[in-house]
Amino acid sequence: MVSHIHGRDVLKELAPEGRALRELIPAVYESFSQLSKSAGAEGELSEIVKELIAFAIAVSEHCDGCIASHARSLAMKGATDQQVAEALGVCIQMMGGPGTVYAPRAFAAFQSFKESE
Repeated sequence: MVSHIHGRDVLKELAPEGRALRELIPAVYESFSQLSKSAGAEGELSEIVKELIAFAIAVSEHCDGCIASHARSLAMKGATDQQVAEALGVCIQMMGGPGTVYAPRAFAAFQSFKESE
């Protein structure tokens, strides 16, 4: 079942479960964290462009936790509404109908983080 919560609520819901698993497999989480830092680092593509790609993949995978995490990161990096909207437009193009459901949810998640930044 798809959750209708966005942004902060999703991350808050997932945090205890993530912490519990991280305690059992800390090396996996540390490795994933390092991979994320390396993949998202400034290069020929800016950090925001890389984050927009990750955000779009999260939307296409219907991963509410990933959407929330990347929405938060986009807000923290200073992405604009227009940048996020255009990335979500590509999601709609590639996903069709499901994109018209997940893209607005993803935009709402971004807005929830942007409001507090």
